[in-house]
Amino acid sequence: MRINNRITSLLEIEKPVIQAGMVWVSGWKLASAVSNNGGLGLIGSGSMKPDLLREHIQKCKSATSKPFGVNLTLLRKDADDLVNVILDEKIKIVFTSAGHPGKYIDLFKKADMKVVHVVPSLKFALKAETVGCDAVVGEGVEAGGHNGIDEITTFALIPMLVDNLKIPVIAAGGIADGRGILAALSLGAEGVQIGTRFAVTKESSAHDEYKRRVVEAKDNDTILVLKKIGMARMLKNKFANEVFELEKSGASEEVLREKLDKKREMKGIFEGNFEEGMMEAGQGTAIINEILSVEDLFIKLEKEFNSVKEKLCK
Repeated sequence: MRINNRITSLLEIEKPVIQAGMVWVSGWKLASAVSNNGGLGLIGSGSMKPDLLREHIQKCKSATSKPFGVNLTLLRKDADDLVNVILDEKIKIVFTSAGHPGKYIDLFKKADMKVVHVVPSLKFALKAETVGCDAVVGEGVEAGGHNGIDEITTFALIPMLVDNLKIPVIAAGGIADGRGILAALSLGAEGVQIGTRFAVTKESSAHDEYKRRVVEAKDNDTILVLKKIGMARMLKNKFANEVFELEKSGASEEVLREKLDKKREMKGIFEGNFEEGMMEAGQGTAIINEILSVEDLFIKLEKEFNSVKEKLCK
């Protein structure tokens, strides 16, 4: 799966595989392991205070000599403080999401950083290209966590982006094995960003109960909720079902925000509280059947990729 294209050249990686910067999952252990195996590891700053982000960056530097980056949630109130840490630590790759990347693009470019923005639609992809982003991640509604309100699927989104953008496109959403990687590249993407599959690895900082629940999940065990205040895909549980019923009854944004509170993701992903937490996961859960090390996962992905490619060539 060693591929030479615009994404592998831009990010200086061997394989066009990026690990998503997920909250409560993507610490330095996971990011460094992915980078050491030829992909690009991302530290997920969404669940970190500035001092903790700095600690994870420094530990990641000690654990790998390969490129890695930071995922930055732009809508966070302390985004400025996180940006200062990223700049202080001389990070060279940043993936931005949930906001307008133009706010910090000049700072990042002055620091000679590569900037990749996550988008759910062509409209936002064009904006990202216009302000100077080096690439975009086109994330379909199959993805775990927060999604775009238009609910565009990966298979529909990626060709649209490829046909209308000059910058390279990375595909995300529902990709959990080598077949998915090959399919994404066939649609014109030059890389893939994988979330849930990496969340269920030994190096992930997610709780063991979260990993177990994802492995056990079937094809209809995720649900889209919170459409009024920031749509998210998660495993079906008591909390998700309660939110779904509230939305069905026409609950206001205020009621939904009160129900959500600030610690649901931590409860679900990091503490393993299946009933009361948000266990964010994508629709690829049904083909995730085991908890592997990152090294073994890369071996598996490459075997699957090559096997399907050979069959198609025949």
